[in-house]
Amino acid sequence: MTIDISDVLSCENKESTKQVSIGYTSFSSKLGEFPITEAAPVTLQIANRENKRLLIRGDVDLTVLIPCSRCLEDVRTNIRFSIDKELRIVEDGVREEDMEETDYLIGFHLDIDKLIYEEILVNWPMKVLCKDDCKGICKVCGQNLNRADCDCQKTELDPRMAAIQDVFNKFKEV
Repeated sequence: MTIDISDVLSCENKESTKQVSIGYTSFSSKLGEFPITEAAPVTLQIANRENKRLLIRGDVDLTVLIPCSRCLEDVRTNIRFSIDKELRIVEDGVREEDMEETDYLIGFHLDIDKLIYEEILVNWPMKVLCKDDCKGICKVCGQNLNRADCDCQKTELDPRMAAIQDVFNKFKEV
């Protein structure tokens, strides 16, 4: 979704408040595709400060289904963050941020979906757990250990000792 901000940019010290909805039903990245179950409307405050700075502020509140890092069960995860962008307005009308390239502002049009997508990427949780004491899955059979235990061998052998283990196995056969 794009919104026209020419009315704000045309007048010095003008402010505008716009309420927009997030246009995503799922969030896609290199990590995969994650369904968005809830998304509150975003209220953006856009302000032109002395024809030198463009301020974009707002709060985003999403609920996304993300797999648990240990057992891979879907977890409803709330992602809340604030948008606080300050862009510099240059004499020829091109707007640019001090440190990075902006692809969400083209001319007098602000692409809300691109802006929110970039902010979700920055605020994505590093690790999501279904519960603090999640047991994960069995490395051998793939059983979810939160639901039931499995009969697989739990001890992991040191690969450096594999040759000695082979000697012991030969003696067991005799």
